[in-house]
Amino acid sequence: MEFLGISYTEWIGYAAMATVLISFLMKSVNKLRIVNSFGCLLFVFYGVLLEPLSIPIIITNAAIFFINAYYLFKKQRFHF
Repeated sequence: MEFLGISYTEWIGYAAMATVLISFLMKSVNKLRIVNSFGCLLFVFYGVLLEPLSIPIIITNAAIFFINAYYLFKKQRFHF
């Protein structure tokens, strides 16, 4: 299926790209990690939708997501 001549899979890829790029405009590291994590999850979804699967996209972005999550939760423990 397509929208404006672009497949829905590509739209997810563009949304992931835009989200990751926007994350680097954040002044707060926590906000950067949150927005970047969402972009990474979109990239994982994009990698799964590609035919054939794109294992490098999936592994890289899943790893970045877990690194972001680790630092977000690690920082929260010190605030309690």
